[in-house]
Amino acid sequence: MTTPTQRQPQPSDLRRWRHYLADERAEAAVYRDLASRREGEEKEILLALADAEGRHEQHWKDLLGDQIGKPRNGDIRTRLLGFLARRFGSVFVLALAQRAEARSPYEADSDATPAMAADERIHEEVVRGLATRGRNRLSGTFRAAVFGANDGLVSNLALVIGISASGVATHVVLLTGVAGLLAGALSMGAGEYVSVRSQRELLEASASSGQSQKVLPDLDVDANELPLVYRARGMSETEADAHASEVLRDNSLEITEEVDEHETIGTGFDAAISSFCFFASGAIIPIIPYFFGLGGFVAILVAAGLVGLALLGTGAIVGVLSGGPPLRRALRQLGIGFGAALVTYLLGLLFGTAIG
Repeated sequence: MTTPTQRQPQPSDLRRWRHYLADERAEAAVYRDLASRREGEEKEILLALADAEGRHEQHWKDLLGDQIGKPRNGDIRTRLLGFLARRFGSVFVLALAQRAEARSPYEADSDATPAMAADERIHEEVVRGLATRGRNRLSGTFRAAVFGANDGLVSNLALVIGISASGVATHVVLLTGVAGLLAGALSMGAGEYVSVRSQRELLEASASSGQSQKVLPDLDVDANELPLVYRARGMSETEADAHASEVLRDNSLEITEEVDEHETIGTGFDAAISSFCFFASGAIIPIIPYFFGLGGFVAILVAAGLVGLALLGTGAIVGVLSGGPPLRRALRQLGIGFGAALVTYLLGLLFGTAIG
C-alpha cells in the first residue's frame, strides 16, 4: 500500500491525478476484455495485468481522497485500445498496448511511486511477450497478404507511370497494367509456394524419424553412441553423458528432438493463393483511373494518390505488428513506393523523348 503525499495538492495536481486514475481504469478494462477472449495461461496473465492496474488505480484514489470527482474517460489512445479489444481482441491490440505501456509518465512524476514506474516497465515486457506469441501465430498467409499487396502497389504503379510518361495511348497503359498485374501475381504466388514448401521440407529433414525410440531397449548400456546425439544438439560432454544415462534408465523418455516449425510458416498452397490475391488487389489500384478512361498527367496523379493511401495503410499495419511507430512506418512505406515510381516516371519521360 502506498502512502499518499502530505503536501496540499494544487488544481493542476488534481487534474493530473484524475487523468491517471481514468487511464488506469481504462487499461484494466482493456486487459479484462482481452482476457475474455483468451484461455488458459494467456487469460491468467491478462487478468493479472488488470489486477496490477487496479493497484495503481488505488494509489491515485488515495491521493485524491474525497476529491475524485466524476468518472472520466481515459486518453484517446486508451479508449481506442478498449474499442479494439471489445471488437477484435487481436494481436494488433496487444501491439498497441505494448506501446502504451512504454509511454508511461510515472518515471518523471514524483507523485507516482518508483514501484509503479517499475511495474509499467515490467508490464511492457509482459505485453511484448504476449504480442510476440500473437505475431508467431500469424500464419504465412497473413505475411504473404501484407507484403504481396505492398509489392503489387509499388511495382504496378511504377510500371504504369513509367509507360504513361512515355506518351503512349491510354489503352496501351491499361493493357500494360493488366499484364503487369497478372504476371506479378502469378510470379508472387509461385514464388511463395516454392519458398514455403522448401522451408517445410528443410524442417522435415531436420526432424528425427522417431525410430531411435524403438531401439532404446537394445542398446548396450556400457557401449553406445547415445551421448553423441545430445552433443550434436549442443550439449556439453558431461551434460550429454548424464542425459543419455537418464534416457537409458527410463525407456519411456523421448529422445527425438522437437523441431520448432514456427507457426508463421503456414502451408504452401494457402500462402500462394494469398500472395496471388493480395498482389493482384494491390496491383489493380494504379490502373483504376485508366479503367474509367482517364489519361495523361491526370491519371498519373489519381493513380499516385490512390496508391499513396494504400501504402500508408500497409505501412501502418506493419508498424503496429512490429511494435514500432505506425506513422513512421507508413511514411517510410510511402517514401519508398513513391521513390520507385518517380524513377520509372523519369525514365519513361526520357524514353518517350528519345523515340519521339
